[in-house]
Amino acid sequence: MKNQYMSYEQSLIFLDAMEKKHPDLIKVIPIGTTYEGRDIVLVKISQNVKTADEKPAMLYTGSIHAREWIGNELALKFIEYAAENQTIDPELEKSLNESTLYMVPCLNPDGYEYSRKHFSFWRKNRRKNHDGTFGVDLNRNFSIGFVKQNNTSSNVYGGEEPFSEAETSAIKAFVDSHENITIAFDYHSQGNVFFPAHKFMHEAEIDGTDMNVLCANMNDEFAKVTGRRYGIHRGKPPAGLISGSGREYYYSKGIISVVAEVGTKNIPDYMKSMSGSINENIPALKKAFGEVINYSSAAPRRVDDFTIGGRDATSVTLVWKYEPRDDIFFEIYRSTEDKDACNERTKVGIVGENSFIDTDLESSTNYYYTIRAVNKTTGYKSPFAPIVKVRTALEDDEFFKLIFANKSGTGYVGEFTQEQNRSHFGLNSLFVGVNKSKGICDGVISIDLDSIPQNAIIKSARFYLYPMNRVGAKIEKYGQWDLSLLKPDSFSDITDFTEIENAETKGRMGQAIKSRQLTQGIWNFWEFSRHECELLQKEIVNNKAIFRIDGPKTLPDGEDSQMMQFDIGYGKFGGGIQYRPMLDIKYTVEEEKIKLSAKTLSTICLDRKVEGIKSGFDAEGHRVYGYLDFDISQLPDHQNTVITQCALRIRNNNTFKKKSDIRYYVELVEVDEVGTYEDIKNREKIEYIGYEVAESDLNAKEYQYFKFDTLSKIALDQMHQEGKTLKLVIKPTSPSGVKNRIIEWNTDVELHVKYIPKRRTPLPAVENLTISKENKMIKLSWNKVNDEALNGYYVVRNSFHTPKHFMDGVKIYGGKDTYTYDNFASFDKEKYYAVFTYDDVPNFSEPAMIKYNPLEKY
Repeated sequence: MKNQYMSYEQSLIFLDAMEKKHPDLIKVIPIGTTYEGRDIVLVKISQNVKTADEKPAMLYTGSIHAREWIGNELALKFIEYAAENQTIDPELEKSLNESTLYMVPCLNPDGYEYSRKHFSFWRKNRRKNHDGTFGVDLNRNFSIGFVKQNNTSSNVYGGEEPFSEAETSAIKAFVDSHENITIAFDYHSQGNVFFPAHKFMHEAEIDGTDMNVLCANMNDEFAKVTGRRYGIHRGKPPAGLISGSGREYYYSKGIISVVAEVGTKNIPDYMKSMSGSINENIPALKKAFGEVINYSSAAPRRVDDFTIGGRDATSVTLVWKYEPRDDIFFEIYRSTEDKDACNERTKVGIVGENSFIDTDLESSTNYYYTIRAVNKTTGYKSPFAPIVKVRTALEDDEFFKLIFANKSGTGYVGEFTQEQNRSHFGLNSLFVGVNKSKGICDGVISIDLDSIPQNAIIKSARFYLYPMNRVGAKIEKYGQWDLSLLKPDSFSDITDFTEIENAETKGRMGQAIKSRQLTQGIWNFWEFSRHECELLQKEIVNNKAIFRIDGPKTLPDGEDSQMMQFDIGYGKFGGGIQYRPMLDIKYTVEEEKIKLSAKTLSTICLDRKVEGIKSGFDAEGHRVYGYLDFDISQLPDHQNTVITQCALRIRNNNTFKKKSDIRYYVELVEVDEVGTYEDIKNREKIEYIGYEVAESDLNAKEYQYFKFDTLSKIALDQMHQEGKTLKLVIKPTSPSGVKNRIIEWNTDVELHVKYIPKRRTPLPAVENLTISKENKMIKLSWNKVNDEALNGYYVVRNSFHTPKHFMDGVKIYGGKDTYTYDNFASFDKEKYYAVFTYDDVPNFSEPAMIKYNPLEKY
């Protein structure tokens, strides 16, 4: 297997040959010398390579850890690909003309060769330490966040001081002298995950969307080749972040910087696994290389204040700021998935103005938006505006609940950890799958359903789980992770492995997540089918649903782990409450029905008005109108009722055997008084009710139902609110001049109204929102809202603009307390907070907003 990977000497011979074959494209330069005397080489790749340093550039570093051979191997294959396709692939050709690629295939040559020839699992370089041990972890030897350690034998020993090593000082000198670098990738193994850079704060950065999108667009390229999807994860809260890495040093220089962890093993089977990793990364790197120019000074600037202008159940309005320019237009991207790509697949709009309305959306659905400015002349694009997350409003008959996992009822049970299984609940992450130490592990997640009414009808449901680490899933394309709804009477103890493993299920929910789709840092979800929603609905009577997450149950010979780790949001391993497992349910409730009899039934002829209701044409061919009205004050209280359906039920008493083209319309009208023929003839028509009926449709003398459409229901609702009377006119039409054709309608006319109890208006916003500092955290406090309908307060933080609604940022708190702490907020970073009140629908109030200014004293 090792002979399939190039040795360092073979790599240098290959690069020398490529330089000689393509002298205008490739230039190989040494940037330093290792302790064992090997050259550390950097390859410049660009059309007219002599001018490479004058163009914006992408830096690629590989194999900084000796045992992670993918970095060197991928670099060599990509250099070969670029040389062979430079004039064939127009996308690559354009990038090579505009930009430069700096590639250091192997930043740790000594360690790489030691790993190849002696100890495969060697990680560090090969310098001799002061106490006789060997090696420094080069990816802990950069200056940003450097932490000095005393244990020189540790795999993560970072050296005596930053840049103490020949390898790190060499790359530092190169980066410091090349301000044209805009993007940097540091290639590692293993994990199939991207780690964007951070500033040791657990808060969003202005360029966080750029890094996430860069990785997500590469994911789309992976999917085309292998179907794989890498995770995208900035890391744990600050205390758990690595220190002294190259990624953070490059980022500190203003470079968009990402670590790519490739594959599921440090040194995988070349033909079976490594080749696939290389094949998927070549087009992905090419795609990323195409973005280099967009982060240079030649690109338009980033859009300002990209935010929500408004929303309803089926549309979202977006607004932003940008100076008027004829040479600029804007591309809008939208997805329903976390950390999705921004490309042709997700582009939903191209506009020249500073606003955009996205229509025909699903109600009560989360959407993610971003935007970039594009120069019409050059085609260069700006960096992305920070992602805006918005949830569309509910339809009239809808409610939703975001139900978080019950803390004490959520954990995992291991086959070989029976005595410890009780401690795995509430304060640990979920381990799901199988490994040699724990055996089979099942996740158990309890969801309390007592907030869902017993008469609820579930319309849709998604179960969300946040994957925090997939390094333990070491086998490519092996196994899948399933969500099952357990039968509550098939087990008695959720902490007992045998009972949970053998519990009966009501069914598997959603689509299984296959191993190649496992991610880290991107929400996984299982979307329920109609049948699965019905299964969940039956659990409402029990006030609880218990789910099991299953992974693989066996391991192939020679393998030790296929284990996935998910967050539960609690304990020292959790990322905070916003990462708790969650069930997102959209539902309606069983409708109630009321029948209203007509208050007035009359017939309006040309010369008179009579009781009873008729319509048609008189002996002279003049229209005869039927008029009826209803006292809708009998409907339930408007503020707590939503009309879902309405129909006029009416039938005729007589028919005509002759065939004629007469049709009868029912019109919703606005008229002050119905005294004369002219009052009806000159009425203000609001809308037709349902569809017209032909005279032939009346032969059976059956009830006709004229159903109110959306506009008619809105008009009815407004009349109800304003205390008006519902007025309808039955109008005949015919193109043929018919005479003596009058239909007599039966007087048992009824208005059938279906409705649901639902509060319409949100609660008032909180008052006296204040910021203070307490227990080394930012504290928010506000006055209590005294209203029986209050279900709680929802607190959101946004690093870039005032949160416009409850999903527009990071959730900090949800509950009935009148204060909360922002556990992960930095004192040094400006940010915005909003507090919303919400009821049981939930309707969310207008935000109470406050800005945190790090320069102020609190």
